[in-house]
Amino acid sequence: MLVSWMRRASFARPAQVCEDAMVARQRGRPKRRLRLWVLAIQLAALMLAIQAAVLGALAVAAARRWRRRAQPGFPYLESQEVEIEGNRLRLFSFGQDLYDAMLAAIDGARETIFVESFIWKNDRIGQRFKDHLARKAAEGVQVYVIFDNFGNLVVPHAFKQFPSAVHVLRYTGLTRPWHLLDPRRYALDHRKIVVVDGVTAFVGGYNIGSLYATEWRDTHVRIIGPEAAELAQSFIDFWNRYVGSARAISLRFSRRFAPAISLRTNDAARLIFPIRDMYIGAIDRAERHIYITNAYFIPDRVLLSALIDATRRGVNVQILLPWHSNHIAADWAARGFFATCLEAGIRIFAYKGVMIHAKTCTIDGAWSTLGTANLDRLSELGNHEINVEIFDEAFAREMEALFTCDKTNAFELTRDRWIRRPWYVQASELILSPLRPAL
Repeated sequence: MLVSWMRRASFARPAQVCEDAMVARQRGRPKRRLRLWVLAIQLAALMLAIQAAVLGALAVAAARRWRRRAQPGFPYLESQEVEIEGNRLRLFSFGQDLYDAMLAAIDGARETIFVESFIWKNDRIGQRFKDHLARKAAEGVQVYVIFDNFGNLVVPHAFKQFPSAVHVLRYTGLTRPWHLLDPRRYALDHRKIVVVDGVTAFVGGYNIGSLYATEWRDTHVRIIGPEAAELAQSFIDFWNRYVGSARAISLRFSRRFAPAISLRTNDAARLIFPIRDMYIGAIDRAERHIYITNAYFIPDRVLLSALIDATRRGVNVQILLPWHSNHIAADWAARGFFATCLEAGIRIFAYKGVMIHAKTCTIDGAWSTLGTANLDRLSELGNHEINVEIFDEAFAREMEALFTCDKTNAFELTRDRWIRRPWYVQASELILSPLRPAL
């Protein structure tokens, strides 16, 4: 019996030891997991701190540069009016000329005025627009205004107050606490529209403010004719979605299918983003040339691949960007793509002296688009945006002439020059590259 007991004990003891070791390991796993989570959080915090330090240093340098710079002005064109399917279209590339045309249209309004702007500055130009709108509202014209709350955070509250006769929507997606859980609610209203009586419309990159009148290069188009009703109805659709039924606009403008002029509208609330697909489809069809001007060039993988594929089949791809924009993080995120673009044969032109805020593209002398959408994630898959797509050779010639004019105030960034940039510049690009999805 003693031998039998010893045998049982000798077999039981290793099993018990293994079981004890397994229990100890299981008890230790949560601690190891906790340590790994803590380490991951610490590394993420360290990376954020480094990114913040780099952005802070770049912002200080940018502020000093802009304080030192002169006001050299910039070249722009007096574009010719083009007729397309009963509509008259004209490009504007100088803000003061655009504002004069907008205010003249507002002064001539008889029934309705719709104004939508991402930014509305509390300055001389901003006040002029308010005064003209208030006067027309007092005359009995139905005046509706939309502006983005976030885009105007720094604008004094008093300036954002309008006379009671002016109907106002201060757009914000986050109106309830639970909206924080809905990514669609983070979208900004980045659109810039003015429509008068449903027959005269303006759309493009210009916000409202004195800075944009003379110190920024941007592009807008005026449409006089039946296609203005499309922009008017787009404004009404947006308004009615975000106001109560008591404030809804009952007026409806008739729409039509026009093969030469189409409206492309990104609708974040419905997760509809056709502008990106429009760009990719047009780039894939290009055979001769692609001329892009954009304020913030941070393309996603598919859009960048489409541009590279175009160069491989012999298309002359040229991209015009601000060398120093008003968003330093966007500048450096964009520069992380330069090496890939230049190696693929894409030509990059850097606009000098002033900010170029335009969002335009023209392809093969036949297809063009302009509007409010940048080539970054926020515009492609985030904000509310609006672009006009135009199939017309005469209009494409105007777009090409404007692109050529802009290049006279730009320098071409060559591959040899770019690969010789300092190591700390390359390090900064690498550190800031994780921010691209948020820009």
